[in-house]
Amino acid sequence: MTASLPRQAAPRDEPPRPPEDPRHKARRRALTLLIIVLLIGVPAGYLVISANQSRNSGKDKEDKYSATGLTTGWPSKVQRRLYQVPVPHPAEKVAFYETNNWKTSRLYVQFETTDAGLDTFLAGINVDRDTLKKNDITISDRDQKITGWKFTGPGPWWGVVNKQKDPAPTQDIVVNLSDPKLPMVYVVSRTVP
Repeated sequence: MTASLPRQAAPRDEPPRPPEDPRHKARRRALTLLIIVLLIGVPAGYLVISANQSRNSGKDKEDKYSATGLTTGWPSKVQRRLYQVPVPHPAEKVAFYETNNWKTSRLYVQFETTDAGLDTFLAGINVDRDTLKKNDITISDRDQKITGWKFTGPGPWWGVVNKQKDPAPTQDIVVNLSDPKLPMVYVVSRTVP
C-alpha cells in the first residue's frame, strides 16, 4: 500500500490556468537558454581571452630577454634614465641591447642623429664636444664583439669615456663623423648594481 500525498487545492477565487501556449513555451525556453549561455559563456570566453593574453605576454618577455645582440628600437625610458643615455630627438637607426649579471649591468645603444642632436646628447651626459678625442676608440674589443660593432670604416672616429662616481654609470662613447651632419653615436653605459 502506497501512501498518497496530500494535494494542495487550488485557491477558490482564481480560475484554473489554461494550458501553456506553444509559442510562449518556446519563448520561455529560448530566454532560459540565453541566460544560461550568458552566465556560463561570457566568463568562459573571458578566461580564454585572458589566458591567450597572458601566454602572449610571456612569449614577448621571453623573446625580449633571450635576445643576443642589438634590437632595433628605442630602449625604454627606464633604461635610458637608469643608464643615463639620453637619446636625442631626432634619432634614426636606433638599436640597443642590455646585459645584466651580478657584477656589472650594461646598456649598449647606437643611434644616428643630427649635428645639434649630438650636442644635445653630449650635454645630457655633462660632456662637451671638446672632450672628444680623435681616433680614440673607447669601446672595448669585448663590447664590440657582443654588439657586432666594427670601428674600421670611414671616419673620423672620435671617442670619450664619461667616468662617473658609483652608483652613476660610466659611458664609453664613440662617434663616427664621416658625415658631420648625421653623426653615428655608439654608447656602452655600465653600472655596478
